[in-house]
Amino acid sequence: MRPLRNVIYIQTQNAWVHKDNDNLVMKVGDEIKARVPIHKLQGLVCFGQVSISPYLMAHCAENAVTITYLNQFGKFLARVEGPVSGNVLLRRTQHLTGANRDKSVAIARTMLSGKLYNQRSVLRRYLRDYGDKENEQTMSAELATAEKRLSRCLQQLTDCDAIDTLMGREGEAAQVYFGVFQHLIRQPDFQFDARRRRPPTDPVNALLSFCYTLLTHDCRSALETTGLDPASGFLHQLRSGRPSLALDLAEEFRPMIDRFVLSLINKRQLSLKDFEEWPNGSFTLKEEPRRTLLAAWQDRKQDTLTHPWFEESVSVGLLPWLQAQILARFLRGDCDSYVPFLWK
Repeated sequence: MRPLRNVIYIQTQNAWVHKDNDNLVMKVGDEIKARVPIHKLQGLVCFGQVSISPYLMAHCAENAVTITYLNQFGKFLARVEGPVSGNVLLRRTQHLTGANRDKSVAIARTMLSGKLYNQRSVLRRYLRDYGDKENEQTMSAELATAEKRLSRCLQQLTDCDAIDTLMGREGEAAQVYFGVFQHLIRQPDFQFDARRRRPPTDPVNALLSFCYTLLTHDCRSALETTGLDPASGFLHQLRSGRPSLALDLAEEFRPMIDRFVLSLINKRQLSLKDFEEWPNGSFTLKEEPRRTLLAAWQDRKQDTLTHPWFEESVSVGLLPWLQAQILARFLRGDCDSYVPFLWK
């Protein structure tokens, strides 16, 4: 099994990052803040004003270490990577499959099935953990109703024969799922009434948006490592500069992010004072709490579980890469269908 290499998140403003022998070194002024062996890295993610030496940038490009630039709020700005080394025949097959309406719909349907299944698993977990408590009866009834509606949406996906109808079912499921999301939050200070992205208008939405960005970054890296084209998707429409396939692959993992965000809130790792509200009504996570989140995310990626398709114990951080491998095998004709990762 492929080893899990680290992603380094650099958010110290005015940091200077350079190469010293085989190490990445981060300095602020004359003080060295971090030193990491480059061979252990999969990528660098830089927030805000972070400078990287051209020598380090070239070394990263030559050694398949991607560099991603985000603004201080986590919005994607740019990405630096070396020459694409993917199998051109695999990418050609991917593009031809994407141009075939029926094949695209079949893959998109499977990916969305994984997402809805995993959303339902999130609700079932909370019903199991809190459903028997006397003071939670109203919550339990609403969660149980939502769980049944998600099951119906999941079944109805099988009848969808176009991307538009699939997206319609997914939108219906999202309304059901996020309609009861507040019940999953055990800290009364955090309020959530709907999923809002542009901009996120409360701390919960801010956390979801930020963590979905991290997930998309990992999915894009996984696809590129596998040799697939992250811009050529099956579910999300093709658009210049849009990593459509990375967004496709991320769908089945979004409920994993939801559980991660809920854990941060419910375990009191974050509080309302960790967020900043802006004049346009949007919320962002402050710098130091963001360090807390990124450290927790890296820890979560080290957790292990048994992958049902490979039947091996793997780290959570490898899941996007493993799913990219399954997709590549399907496109090559080595297996009958793409199989999404289903949370138990």
